[in-house]
This record gives sequence, C-alpha cells and structure tokens, in this order.
Amino acid sequence: MTEELERRVERAVDNFMQGYGCCQSVVAAYADLYGLDDTMAKRIAAGFGGGVGRMRMMCGAVSALVILAGLDCGQTEGSDREGKSRCYKVVQELLEESKAANGSIICAELLGLKGPVAPGNYVASERTREYYKQRPCAAKVESAARIFSQYLDRKSRQED
Repeated sequence: MTEELERRVERAVDNFMQGYGCCQSVVAAYADLYGLDDTMAKRIAAGFGGGVGRMRMMCGAVSALVILAGLDCGQTEGSDREGKSRCYKVVQELLEESKAANGSIICAELLGLKGPVAPGNYVASERTREYYKQRPCAAKVESAARIFSQYLDRKSRQED
C-alpha cells in the first residue's frame, strides 16, 4: 500500500479521535479523491454514526465503505443495470472483508450489546477517556480505512 494511502488510514483514526463519528472519520479521509471538501463529506456521513442514527445497526465505519464505494464506482444513470451491479459487487466485497476482519458489520454486535437500540435514544455519547477505553470504534475506523485503501491500491494496480 502506498504511503499516501497509509496516511489516509491515519487521518481517519485522527478524525475519530477528534470527536467525529466513525462514518465521518473514514469518508472525510478520502473525500478529496472524489471532489468533496471536508465539510461536505462530514455532513453527508453525519447521520450514519452510532450504527445509523445511534440505533446500533450497521457500523458507521462500515457505512463509510458503502458511501466511498458509491463515490468510487457508483452509476449515475438510473437505467445502468451493469453499473449498479458493478457497484453492488464492490460494496459486497468490501463489507465481506470488514466482516471477516471484525466478526460483524453490526454496531451493536461490535460493541457487545444485545441488539439494536430503539428509536428515541439519540443522545451522542460524551467522548471521554473512559469512552475510548470501552469502545472498539477507533480500531473499526482504522480497519475500514485500511480496507478501502487496500481496495484503491488493488484497483490502481489493475489499471496499470
């Protein structure tokens, strides 16, 4: 993997440690590759935190992989079934890599919770030293960023 891609992995973790959500942290680390500025990337990804709106469903870092795959290879014509299929294939491959690396793509499972949280529990957790000790989120952000960097690396080698 190139030094630039490794820096993007580090940037994703740094974003998380600054208080951004898992999805925001990963998407923002790659946004410039797709013509998005940092602010817009963080806005697009904001609602995916906490396993989508803090409901502990699909992990925010994993959701970032879906967003980034769409930015990278998503079709822009509604009737482009081949384009949709190519993008779906990339999404499924990235999510399978994440599941293999982390055991799940579900936020609640990654946090050791019994299941998704019911709507109404929307207050974001305070980021304290204890928060970071109890949560595997920084590692999941790093994992997702590394998976996407490896995807970009593989893709660039195929194009050469």
